[in-house]
Amino acid sequence: MSRPLYAGEPCFARIDNFSGPCPGLRSGAPACRQCCPGAASRWPGEPQGVHRLASRAAARPSLDFLHALPKTDLHVHLDGSLRPSTILELARHRDTGYTFRTLDDVRAVCQVPEDCPSLVEYLRVFDITLKLMQTRESLVRVAYELAEDAHRENVRYMEVRYSPLLHLNEGLAYDEIVAAVQEGLELGRRQYGIVCGQIICGIRHISAASSLELAELAVRWKGRGVVGFDLAGAEKDYPAKDHIEACLYVLNNNINITIHAGEAFGAPSIHQALHYCRAHRIGHGTHLIEDTDLMAWVNDRRIPVELCLASNVQTKAIPDLQSHPIRRFMEEGLRVTLNTDNRLVSGTTVTNEFRLAVENYDLSEDEVLGLVMNGFKSAFLPLKDKTQLVDQALVEFASQGASFSGEISRRRRSQI
Repeated sequence: MSRPLYAGEPCFARIDNFSGPCPGLRSGAPACRQCCPGAASRWPGEPQGVHRLASRAAARPSLDFLHALPKTDLHVHLDGSLRPSTILELARHRDTGYTFRTLDDVRAVCQVPEDCPSLVEYLRVFDITLKLMQTRESLVRVAYELAEDAHRENVRYMEVRYSPLLHLNEGLAYDEIVAAVQEGLELGRRQYGIVCGQIICGIRHISAASSLELAELAVRWKGRGVVGFDLAGAEKDYPAKDHIEACLYVLNNNINITIHAGEAFGAPSIHQALHYCRAHRIGHGTHLIEDTDLMAWVNDRRIPVELCLASNVQTKAIPDLQSHPIRRFMEEGLRVTLNTDNRLVSGTTVTNEFRLAVENYDLSEDEVLGLVMNGFKSAFLPLKDKTQLVDQALVEFASQGASFSGEISRRRRSQI
């Protein structure tokens, strides 16, 4: 977009108290390159703050900036996101196999370090949390508290996933489980305004028959809180195509699908999720980097990839953050989103995921805003609702002095 300013067109950089015609006019340099290096050009009719904002884009976004941004969390597991204080309280009345006397005791057992040795060790925590989530009251509480925690870091839209199959031990029926989770999320919406949807998970390593039952459950709750269906669980030796009947049932009832793929197994797992089960989004997908042809196919169809930086390292989907393919994905133009996966187990938040991205991949402000917009665009929502969220986010960006230019804003909105 670089061009010389039109004659007399003012520079709004406001850098070093400069105001007036751009000195670039005298040298024939591109717009404002002399008075605000790195700034973008302003076409007629665009907001006057564009130069100032573009110059800020080169600076590393601060933690306060990341916290204040409106955000999404599209990949968060209910049973991996309990508060340590809730575990401490609920564990007094349940045998978890551990004795918790303090919050530090809980964190020592339920939050894994970056050098967690394996996915098996990571998943061990769920043996504890699931024992505490077998009653209606506990499910309502955990769902509500998750919505509250997300609201506190300005998450505006969240999709909470879990498998009702894992909450049957004390007599609850499938529909009672979904109703309890919905009650908690609805309490959060009424109190804080955060919009939440449920994603029902089939479990790869249990059975295809159970996945079909859960697909039927998702369809029963369509329009009443459930917005999607997922396949979670062990990838290796448990291919997604074994659950194709459940996926087709969901698709035939016009419900969106996201599938864990390319986390603990290679690109062929992603291929199956897309071409057999027809997933609309991919959970984790770090191994997509191994198949450039498939990556191009995903990119061409704007299929979102749900990345979770902290857990991708902890589960050994990648060896370390420096090895993560997010920067390559972004350079190729993939619709990448940042998510928590498990707030408790990974000891993370959406803000922290963005912090990790900024610090390890040198993201600019504009790149951060692009990732935020990807989250809203990728939501399993009707187009009208999604567009409303995008518009609200753009307004909030502007109120924080971090708006895209008028042209970019229109383009980003039109690409939903």
